[in-house]
Amino acid sequence: MDELVLKLRLLGFTENESKIFIALLKGRIMTAADVSKSSKVHRTDVYSILKTFVEKGYCNEIETNSILRYEIIDPEVILGKLQLNLEREREKKAKAYNDTFKMLKPLYNAKSEARTNSNIELIRGYNKQREIKFYDLLKKAKKEILFMIRLELFISDEVDEMAAKFVKNGGVIKSIYEVHGGLKIKRGDKWSKAGPADLIKIFGKFESYGEKLRITSDKIPNYTIIDREVVFMNVADKSVPRYNEADIIIRNKNFAESHAAVFNTIWERAVTLREYTAKNK
Repeated sequence: MDELVLKLRLLGFTENESKIFIALLKGRIMTAADVSKSSKVHRTDVYSILKTFVEKGYCNEIETNSILRYEIIDPEVILGKLQLNLEREREKKAKAYNDTFKMLKPLYNAKSEARTNSNIELIRGYNKQREIKFYDLLKKAKKEILFMIRLELFISDEVDEMAAKFVKNGGVIKSIYEVHGGLKIKRGDKWSKAGPADLIKIFGKFESYGEKLRITSDKIPNYTIIDREVVFMNVADKSVPRYNEADIIIRNKNFAESHAAVFNTIWERAVTLREYTAKNK
């Protein structure tokens, strides 16, 4: 009996409601006095709970000439009612969440727009927000994207698709890739050292969708120049934990133009894919 009371309480019944519910199931048609005696719940509490059960459709109230009697309905029907009420409550809560967060979103956007309107934005730590910011900047590019990239572990398929679409729509992408002995690629489920043949295959894929690229062994910074108006710089330092790394977004046309000039200088010194392939055959 105690176990049944506990299980009903987990469904949302109070202790007295649980005891009265079990008493009604055992007795089927009962007076309030019968219910009180069987459940060991004080009669004054029994009346109010029986009234609630009738309102919820858990039991029928039968009028006789002398006294009211109560008859529990089929437990399967009650289960259906409880499940329906639970679903309605979930929908109500889901709507409340959505409505509340729709009201909260403008507060965050206002802060976000204030940050975006600033000329310099700092993003600290290695987290998803950095990727989202980077992708958002790429999506807003109109004419030209200049990449300087020190390859590390992987190339994002999402960036590849975005770049292919950008070139197809008339945009220009020029990239300088720094190659070094520490580059790794994923083979199956494992990371392994990438050789020249692997790089030639990767770079060939990039050129296939219209990207113009050069390759260098010189150390270069990680940054992206978008439409010569915005510079996204990754401040990477192997001696610093990744969560302490930072990205800087600088929205300044003069700054972007000066870095584009640096880009072009390194571009002229770097080799083409054809030259890199011939050298590494």
